[in-house]
Amino acid sequence: MTELAANDPLPKPKRDIAPILLPIALALLVIPLVGSPSTWLTLTAASLAMGMMIFIMASGLTLVFGLMDVLNFGHGAFIAVGAYVATLVLAPFAASIQADSLWMNLAVLAPAALLSMAVSGALGLVVERVLILPVYGQHLKQILMTTGGLIVAEQTLYALWGPQIIPMPLPTSLRGSFILGDVAIAKYRVLATLIGLAVFIAIQLVLNRTKLGLLIRAGVENREMVEALGYRIRRLFLGVFMTGSALAGLGGVMWALYREQVHASMSDDLTVLIFIVVIIGGLGSIGGCFIGAILVAMVANYGGFLVPKLALVSNILLMVAILMWRPRGLYAVTSR
Repeated sequence: MTELAANDPLPKPKRDIAPILLPIALALLVIPLVGSPSTWLTLTAASLAMGMMIFIMASGLTLVFGLMDVLNFGHGAFIAVGAYVATLVLAPFAASIQADSLWMNLAVLAPAALLSMAVSGALGLVVERVLILPVYGQHLKQILMTTGGLIVAEQTLYALWGPQIIPMPLPTSLRGSFILGDVAIAKYRVLATLIGLAVFIAIQLVLNRTKLGLLIRAGVENREMVEALGYRIRRLFLGVFMTGSALAGLGGVMWALYREQVHASMSDDLTVLIFIVVIIGGLGSIGGCFIGAILVAMVANYGGFLVPKLALVSNILLMVAILMWRPRGLYAVTSR
């Protein structure tokens, strides 16, 4: 074996593309089962949009666990809080929401989403300082503390807004579908897909192309070294937790618009789905979380169309199949 010369470039690690090919293979596999190409395209577009919304919510959780080693079972509280904040912002602007103008609708939706992210991020600050800080490195206590926090948050929402379902209708310009021949693609799903892709690209750029991302990743590997260089790693981790909480709030707004309703327990089913995505993707992997969210959405949509009775357990079956293939998930970045 020849040794590398001093000036030779380091060998690049091989890219693992097998997980990337999974959604493509699944989509192609179901074409003959669905039968109609137009139906297949509609289901695929719906899967991408649903996957992007799930990814936005799950990305915050995978960031927190992958970079901070924190098991936050109260992540769903930020989703519900974000949705409720959006209803408060949108309620006075019902006329703008009902206007048949895309720019007028977005001019109302954008501040609602930003405020929801701000409130969820601020709530994340409180949760990290009060619940997470005393139990860093203690997973069992983290689960107990954050689960308790979720229950308190849910009951607080019940006390403030009651158990009734609050309608959250889509803006007029986002209703309906784009018609491409025999294919109908909902307008809101196109917007959700674009936002999800933008969030994914932004997270990847920050973590891999900026000094901030370098410091965060270095702090995960060797906290003492980063602190010796004069950086306060605890503040960086607090920023990560707040960012994850803010992303959950954004996902809550998007999911509420998708379902066109808000209620205090809306995060119950979503929390299970999000943890499935995080486990499938590989604990702490943004890329794996992205692919996992798409796979979960595709299985839910294709399975619901082909075998409705299996729709409720399809995601569990997917998780079992993935873990049998790769026990640590699609792109494991930790040894935990």
